[in-house]
Amino acid sequence: MSKISIVKEFWVFLKIRKKFWLMPIILILLLFGILLIFAETSAIAPFIYTLF
Repeated sequence: MSKISIVKEFWVFLKIRKKFWLMPIILILLLFGILLIFAETSAIAPFIYTLF
């Protein structure tokens, strides 16, 4: 199963079940995950860690 089909299936689930309130939660979790991955592999890491 490709990553695009997972996203498509999740979107269909949200649309059918009327669970659009889940989208902001998922987006915030993804942004935090990306921030943590970026913080581990960059020279900016000490500055990002001071935010938390």
